[in-house]
Amino acid sequence: MSSLYAGNIRISIFGQSHSRAIGVVIDGLPAGHSLDLDALQAFMARRSPAQNPLGTPRKETDAFEILSGVVNGRLCGAPLALEIRNRDAHSADYAPLEHRPRPGHADYTARLRYGGYEDKSGGGHFSGRLTAPLCAAGGIILQLLREQGVEIAGQALEIGGIRGRAFDPMAPEIHQIPAGPLPALEKGEAMAEAIQAARSQGDSLGGVIECAAVGFPAGIGDPMFDGLENRIARCVFAVPAVKGLEFGAGFDVARLRGSENNDPFCWENGRVSARSNHAGGILGGISTGLPILFRAAIKPTPSIALPQNTVDLQTGENVEIRIGGRHDPCIVPRAVPCLEAAAAIALYDAYLERNREA
Repeated sequence: MSSLYAGNIRISIFGQSHSRAIGVVIDGLPAGHSLDLDALQAFMARRSPAQNPLGTPRKETDAFEILSGVVNGRLCGAPLALEIRNRDAHSADYAPLEHRPRPGHADYTARLRYGGYEDKSGGGHFSGRLTAPLCAAGGIILQLLREQGVEIAGQALEIGGIRGRAFDPMAPEIHQIPAGPLPALEKGEAMAEAIQAARSQGDSLGGVIECAAVGFPAGIGDPMFDGLENRIARCVFAVPAVKGLEFGAGFDVARLRGSENNDPFCWENGRVSARSNHAGGILGGISTGLPILFRAAIKPTPSIALPQNTVDLQTGENVEIRIGGRHDPCIVPRAVPCLEAAAAIALYDAYLERNREA
């Protein structure tokens, strides 16, 4: 079941880019917790195309409706069902491409998998539109984590080769990230200008998102297949544009010696800590108590206005296509809350497991 996350909480995402609605059902959330629905809508707005001038002209507000699972503002123990209506879908834009798979998209592989019965409009269930219900689920769980003193936040670290300032791995500056269409500690204006330049050229840009979880308790996770890195990776790769993932010092560890990469332990403020955090807050799949830090590589938006080569699956001819419709010149700004949501789901699931074992 590709759209089902089955752990201590179960999350099922439904809908397609141009279906009447998309949504999510979450089962296993503890009863009694209060939800701030206004804060959830504000979190959803960060992903919404209606709120970001750097994104697609498609105007979806991502306004949601809670169908079940909440009574008098509190989780009641029943599965929480949430629906988001699609109100600005232009399916006719995709009719000329029905048999001509778009490069960089899942059009061709979806056809192989589903035999031509897949929804082709807007990418169907493969669309980034499905990150809206992912954000809804993660936004709810972020509130539950916050009750436990855990904060998760991300930033656009790099776009189009323009790199800003990375988080301090020992004390990520998550409260210094500016609000607005491009959350970056540094060089946000230069990144925004690069996005607009790519848009004017009919092209697109990729980038890197950095995410940090602060206050997550030590000793949570498992070795091997259920390590915290594994859990986070599973959720982060649910965001269609993600193509790479690294934790802590990441691929830079390949150029370090053990004496440089190891994080020396120390006794500090009555507990075990470390002098550095190259491990990104995880050792052996288990949290160390230091900030959990990861970065994800986001590919350039595959839908671009420039001509591209593909094949006609009916005639077997090589053809050239131009993609119409409305698309983001860079996915990175709107993907930041998606990665925060993904991390929240993975970490809260591990947190619940540890508490239920205790």
